[in-house]
Amino acid sequence: MKSVLSRVKEVFPYTRDLRREFHRVPELGFQEYKTSKIILRELSRLDDFSIKTEIAETGITGLLQGGKPGKTLLLRFDMDALPVQENTGVDYASENEGLMHACGHDGHLAIGLSTARILADMRDDLSGQVIFLFQPAEEGLGGAQQVIRDGVLKDPKPDQTLALHLWNEKPLGWIGISDGPVMSASETFRIDILGRGGHGGKPHEAIDPILAASAVVNSLQSLVSREVHPLDSSVITVTTFHAGETHNVIPDQAVLGGTIRSFTPETRQLLLLRFQEIVEGVAAAYRCRVEITIEDISPPVVNDPYLAEILRQSSRELFPEADLDENYQTMASEDMAFIMEQVPGCYCFIGSSNPEVGLIAKHHQPDFNFDEEALIYGTALLVKAVQNLLAD
Repeated sequence: MKSVLSRVKEVFPYTRDLRREFHRVPELGFQEYKTSKIILRELSRLDDFSIKTEIAETGITGLLQGGKPGKTLLLRFDMDALPVQENTGVDYASENEGLMHACGHDGHLAIGLSTARILADMRDDLSGQVIFLFQPAEEGLGGAQQVIRDGVLKDPKPDQTLALHLWNEKPLGWIGISDGPVMSASETFRIDILGRGGHGGKPHEAIDPILAASAVVNSLQSLVSREVHPLDSSVITVTTFHAGETHNVIPDQAVLGGTIRSFTPETRQLLLLRFQEIVEGVAAAYRCRVEITIEDISPPVVNDPYLAEILRQSSRELFPEADLDENYQTMASEDMAFIMEQVPGCYCFIGSSNPEVGLIAKHHQPDFNFDEEALIYGTALLVKAVQNLLAD
């Protein structure tokens, strides 16, 4: 009987070709129509797959029934690209102006379809069933919430779920599988600071919202550094500051925007409470009023320790020489968190950069690209994990 790794290497040309096909046709969230057609084409070539389409507009699921009864696993793969103009120079570059797979989702899709192909040949040895979820709109547009509303976690209800991300923050041969929180909760905020405009030469007659906004920015930095436990990572970052139109007029209003990141519910609650208190208090000290708008983007991604250990064991069996990191966390966020709030899951990272051949660009950059050998790591890890979880 062939090993998992040998099977994955055999289908690697298929995996690589699929990744490049997806890369040529990047599409934004809820608009992944060409992407969806490719997925449907490939799933339809597999025997006895139960396929559902138009989930959250463009999403697809394929249900693979094993040879024996058992638990239900959900494997999730994100579909969408980004509004980035590609600058890689590769011969399979984006054909859609201003759009690019600059995060690796094209690789995730290729891994998902390759995993489906291999597991389809192994179905008789599986005790249970596998749902392959190809999810639209991961990049902050609410794709996970929409597929949940469309019933993906019902009939059948998954018992466990797995997902992964190709990760250019780390090199090929590195694998990150940690217990507990691995990606942060994320909120965005907007602060409207309302003063009274006036002449730039007569500031005493105005209530300056720019001065108040500047004090708010500075004061917010003390929240993480002085009120959060030093070993509990969190971030508050002001990323936009808009005020005024000309050199001699104090405006009526200044607008700040940014992000709040945290790993634990307790820290998240503290940050949101003290954020509002600090903003309101500082603005009041400068005689300004404030309007605060906070939007929840996602909760933290929290790995189930049992599933994380199954994946680590699968990694050791496949890649004993790999750099297996059991303590990795990132302040990036992921809407897979919504699915993992309802289903025990594990989210892992697959190192994909390669400095030796110049593949070092970070995610969301116009020259982003990854070492396609990482597709072997990702596919093999999922196949082996499913095999271990659905063993008789």
